[in-house]
Amino acid sequence: MARPAAAGSHGRTVGPSFETVYQVPPGDVEIRFRPLGPLDRGGLPVVIEIRSTWFAARAADRQERVDALHAGIRAATGLVDFGVHVSLPVAAWSRGE
Repeated sequence: MARPAAAGSHGRTVGPSFETVYQVPPGDVEIRFRPLGPLDRGGLPVVIEIRSTWFAARAADRQERVDALHAGIRAATGLVDFGVHVSLPVAAWSRGE
């Protein structure tokens, strides 16, 4: 089930939501956009940072996972010059529910 094109999507149809595809509860995915800051370094115009909880299975194939994410993002958005960074810290999280 495709969602209608979002504002700024140049008329492209947007596919199912991330939450629907990966079956994560609303609020478990946070997307932020910010301009390049004075302490940021590097030549890429877009860097996507993904933080997820560490699990042995995720850590074992993290390079394959980040390569697949990069390919999927490129296919979905048309971006070419960008990077994907995945961080898998041991962490705890609560939304208070």
